[in-house]
Amino acid sequence: MGSTYLANLKIEIELPRRGISTQVIQNDEHVRITAFGFAAGEEIETHSSPLAAMLYFLEGEADVQLDREICSVEAGSFINVEPFMLHGMAAKSPVRMVRVQVKAH
Repeated sequence: MGSTYLANLKIEIELPRRGISTQVIQNDEHVRITAFGFAAGEEIETHSSPLAAMLYFLEGEADVQLDREICSVEAGSFINVEPFMLHGMAAKSPVRMVRVQVKAH
């Protein structure tokens, strides 16, 4: 996949009435960028991944679990999730978020 240009990432992310929407924006040998839209009340159960992840919140409010800590996030919040760190999320309102995962070489 080559270069990607989106004039306004926020409006590109579907905000579902129920459930969670995902859209892969970029996926190559170096990085995977995924956009997420969460309906209010949706959750991602606590889990871990071998890849580090950077989470950037474009809209909404959520509680994000990082190991044993709960962080309240809102539009503009940024989180760096280390490899194998337990993490999960509960959307308190509709949420638009971007996750960037850098692939190991």
